Amino acid sequence: VQLQASGGGLVQPGDSLTLSCTTSGFILDYYAFGWSRQAPGKERELVGVIKRRGGSIYYADSVKGRFTISRDNAKNMVYLQTDSLKPEDTAVYYCAADQVFHNVVVMTPEYWGQGTQVTVSS
Repeated sequence: VQLQASGGGLVQPGDSLTLSCTTSGFILDYYAFGWSRQAPGKERELVGVIKRRGGSIYYADSVKGRFTISRDNAKNMVYLQTDSLKPEDTAVYYCAADQVFHNVVVMTPEYWGQGTQVTVSS
């Protein structure tokens, strides 16, 4: 099984990016997915988590109202739409998966993917 985040880049404050998590080897219906991020010199921080069938989504306060997680189980993809980006959103973003929602929320998922760099700077 594999997770691969992509879609990062260098953007200006206020811009948007759509991050994608390409999954392989998963039956997505059975997994909750999450996004976390890690800025230089800081601990990894949870961004948000979506339940197996998308029925419930958790967001960190720092991104609530600006970021949106979605999933397309048919395409084996999970997305993180990031709007109104701020310099403090600069980090490497990772996707994660676990069959247990709580494990993704507390950032001890069974699977982590490789990250994608998001840099927000004027």
